[in-house]
Formats: sequence, C-alpha cells, structure tokens
Amino acid sequence: MDALLLEQVSKRFDTVTAVDTLSLRVKQGAVFGLLGPNGAGKTTTLRMVMRILIPDDGTIQVLGQPVSDRTQDLIGYLPEERGIYQRMKVREALVFLGALKGLSESESAQRVRRWLERMELAAWSEKKIIDLSKGMQQKAQFIGAIIHEPPILILDEPFTGLDPINAVLVKDIMLELRDKGSTIILSTHRMEQVEMMCDSICLINKGRSVLDGELRAIKQSYGKNTLRIEYTGDGDFLNLTALIENVNRYGAVVEAKLRPGADPQEILKAALAGGARISRFELIEPPLNDIFIEKVAGGHA
Repeated sequence: MDALLLEQVSKRFDTVTAVDTLSLRVKQGAVFGLLGPNGAGKTTTLRMVMRILIPDDGTIQVLGQPVSDRTQDLIGYLPEERGIYQRMKVREALVFLGALKGLSESESAQRVRRWLERMELAAWSEKKIIDLSKGMQQKAQFIGAIIHEPPILILDEPFTGLDPINAVLVKDIMLELRDKGSTIILSTHRMEQVEMMCDSICLINKGRSVLDGELRAIKQSYGKNTLRIEYTGDGDFLNLTALIENVNRYGAVVEAKLRPGADPQEILKAALAGGARISRFELIEPPLNDIFIEKVAGGHA
C-alpha cells in the first residue's frame, strides 16, 4: 500500500491551471520531496491532499483510502503560513490541536508538555502565540502537526524562520519519526536538506511533473559531470569554455559543470600551470540544485 497516491489530478482557478494532470506515488516510510519553483502548484497539491481544496479531475488516495474527513486525521500538516490561534497561549493552543485530532485532554496535555521541553519552548508555554518570535512560532506549529503521531506528515517549508540549531533539531525529529514508521512529505526550497533526507522526489513546474523517482537514481542518471574545486590564487582556468559549460562560484569553492567528453585532468593541468593552489578537486554527480535549475529554467514544462 502506498502512503499517498495521486492519479491525473488537476486543479483550476478561473483561467489558471494550478495543477495539471499530476500523478505521483509516495511509498510508506519514505521521506519524499515535493519540489518546484514559486507558483509551481506545490501548495495547491498539498491542500488537495488535505481536502482544503477539491480537485477538478483525478483521484487522491491516502493509505489506500480516498481522501475524506477520516483520512485528514491520518495526516499531520504544517502549512507554510502560520496557522495557530495567535491570541491563545502556547500550551492551551497545542492541547486544543491535540484534542481536535482525537486525543483526550490529559493525553494531549502530557504530549504537549513533553514536546515543549524537547523544542525548548517550555519557558514560553504561558505566553500568547503572537508574542513568540517567528522561529518559536514555527516550532510551536511543528508540535501541532506531530502531536497526534500521524502515519503521514506533510511539511511545507518546515525550516522557515529557524536558526541553524533549531533547523537541525527539527530535522532530527523528522528522521526519528520516519524511523518509527511515519511517511514524511517535504516541500522546501532548501535543496541541501532534500539531498540529505529524501529517498524520492517529484519536481513540478507550471503544475506538471517534470522529474520524479528515486533521488539516487536521478542523480546517477546524470553521471559524474561536475567538478567541485577548492583553490586559492588565479582562477583563469575556469574560463576554459571548451571544457567547462558553466560555473557556480561560492567564494574559494566552485562547482564546474563539464562539457560532454571533457577530461577533468586537462582542467587540473591548466589550474596548476596558472599558479592556482588546489586543496580540493573532486568529480561528483551534479548537485540537486543544478538539476532543479536545469529542469525549470531549461523550458521543461
């Protein structure tokens, strides 16, 4: 049984087609990345899974069941927009959200107490949501999504507003939940998180799937066509346009996409001949960020 199955799903708003005959399959126990540029239809897709929106065409199944009020309780949903009642106190808001998902008040209160400690929000439990920082609100909303320990967790930009320490905390909790059997559907623009966490992805653009499958297989299909170079000194060797298609610069580190048939050793020779000091010279599969840009900017829609 799949955790989530969409078949030929479409959603239109007047003359705009936000999602266009989209099909995707998410295996149980996986971390699945739903990716795409702004306006691609990601959030619309997630809202149809949650029955906030109803598709115009196609079918959606959650754990083998057509989407319904019942399947909503099988999902924990963290929307990109802040959605917790701003004037409520943190503890009472989260206990209330647990009760909405079928927990008894005592069980909900116990879980909230545990998660507030884990997320370092216990000292703020009697503050109103509106008085929290952006990052604290994000952590509180994350607790609200996972409080009922759902088999499926949908996270739309879960790292928004989080500093690096709290981003690691949320990431670790996500992986713990996966290890306990939860399926995680992650929508984010942070490609480095996707590369480290996701088993499979679906990249959509203009409402349509342009790339989907196991992330490892997708990257392997491109081959090792990128050089990651760390150097000091003269960088003129990166101007070898007969060998290098394009270069992404990150200060002293660069990623150079090779032209088909290019010999990396020729680039290394040119670098050394020009006086560059090389501390890293590695042939790698293309970063997911480069694949994303190629598929979206390259007109594959």
